[in-house]
Amino acid sequence: MQNPQTADGVKTAIPIAEADAGGPLAIGSTVTFSKTVGESDVYMFAGITGDFSPNHCNEEYMSKTRYGRRIAHGVLLIGYMSACSTKLAAMLGEKPIVSYGYDRVRFVKPIFIGDTITVTYRVAERDDAKGEIRAHVAVTNQRGEVAAVATHILKLV
Repeated sequence: MQNPQTADGVKTAIPIAEADAGGPLAIGSTVTFSKTVGESDVYMFAGITGDFSPNHCNEEYMSKTRYGRRIAHGVLLIGYMSACSTKLAAMLGEKPIVSYGYDRVRFVKPIFIGDTITVTYRVAERDDAKGEIRAHVAVTNQRGEVAAVATHILKLV
């Protein structure tokens, strides 16, 4: 069976092979990533993105808020989520797979500089014909409190 193509010749679907159904792409497969969020992480991210919001870069400003101190960028947490999808992709070997984005992203609790986060990335759905998986992703702090959640979409290309 040939893969459907768009008018420009790009394949629209690379099916997931039966051999991969029980491997890293199996429903329930889980990958984790942990690290302590350092001040350098926040400042380098601010420099790369241009997001120098006082929420992240001004301790005095944040000391007057309900948080009492600076918080990490929410989008930095999405970057840490990406570390898990990269680990999952590496487990596939030479099969190219790309991110199609994140749905239902929520930042439900702040992550402070010095917190240790753990990202748990669990394959939740798979569409073998489309070559697509959806994973539930959660970021927790060192106390096990959920700080961010999302659904991530990966697609074989």
